[in-house]
Amino acid sequence: MIVLGVLVSGSGTNLQAIVDAVRERRLDARVAVVVSNVPGAKALDRAREAGIEAVVIDHKGFASRSAFDAAVVDVLRARGVELVVLAGFMRLLTPTLLDAFPMRIVNVHPALLPAFPGVAGQRQALDHGVMVTGCTVHFVDGGTDTGAIIAQATVPVLDGDDEATLTARILEKEHDLLPRVLQWIVEGRVHVETREGARPRVRVDDERGERGERGERGERE
Repeated sequence: MIVLGVLVSGSGTNLQAIVDAVRERRLDARVAVVVSNVPGAKALDRAREAGIEAVVIDHKGFASRSAFDAAVVDVLRARGVELVVLAGFMRLLTPTLLDAFPMRIVNVHPALLPAFPGVAGQRQALDHGVMVTGCTVHFVDGGTDTGAIIAQATVPVLDGDDEATLTARILEKEHDLLPRVLQWIVEGRVHVETREGARPRVRVDDERGERGERGERGERE
């Protein structure tokens, strides 16, 4: 079992997917704390309903991003968090938080990175007229959605899609992919391979401990 800390800013549907996966024993983890930088975020209610400690750390009360991140680190460490999950957390991380949990911070992004990083990945996909988009689960580094990619899932862009309909279908994939990737990490199947002059690449072993291949949805088979 691994101890998770989940950082949120909004409605918390990916937090709910994690909570459901833990309850259904698809994810061998315990969510020790949910931290929000937004007072009143619905994700806090989801945490409390699940019996999880919910903590508000309002970023507006800090003079710098690093000071805010230091407060977050204190909360996470005090609760024995081993892996940090960004589930709709709308803040860029500083080295203060990144160095406290090196290669132990995971994010889910609503696009097929490296395409459409940053905010409104769904809108970017529509504006560019792509036929396929999706979601990415990746480790977090100092850039904007530039960390090593762990897995991806694809979503077709349909005729008549708007940002709301496309967002809803991408979210369905996120809710499936994120808990499964977290379980891979729990099982020790996720390995980061550094490459000179290039971004790190992630290898995920199959259930037998052997090197797997990427499936159509970013799964290893």
